Amino acid sequence: QVQLVESGGGLVQAGGSLRLSCAASGRIFSTYAMGWFRQVPGKEREFVAAIHWSHGSTYHANSVKGRFAVSRDTAKNMVYLQMNSLKPEDTAVYYCAVDRNSGVVPTHLLTRYTYWGQGTQVTVSS
Repeated sequence: QVQLVESGGGLVQAGGSLRLSCAASGRIFSTYAMGWFRQVPGKEREFVAAIHWSHGSTYHANSVKGRFAVSRDTAKNMVYLQMNSLKPEDTAVYYCAVDRNSGVVPTHLLTRYTYWGQGTQVTVSS
């Protein structure tokens, strides 16, 4: 079992930056990937980015490529999402999640992720 706690959300103006953090407790295995998803009320949860825990390989959604960057600190059991050039359409609740059996390139498929955090709100004003 892995527990995930997100932090770092808030209100920011368009063009600004935020860094989200996800603290993971429990045993993290080398096969894990850590993903970030987001959800707006009334819409499906969508993939943002993911990173393989041991390989460090990443995968970003096209909508955030070049603006967001996922990273991890294996010594601290932390995953980060650096978000730059934020747009109002990035407004959502952001969730951290775990895929326990990831390939070298982490997946964007929501159904592969089994552990989820409680989410942190990001609001981008225009």
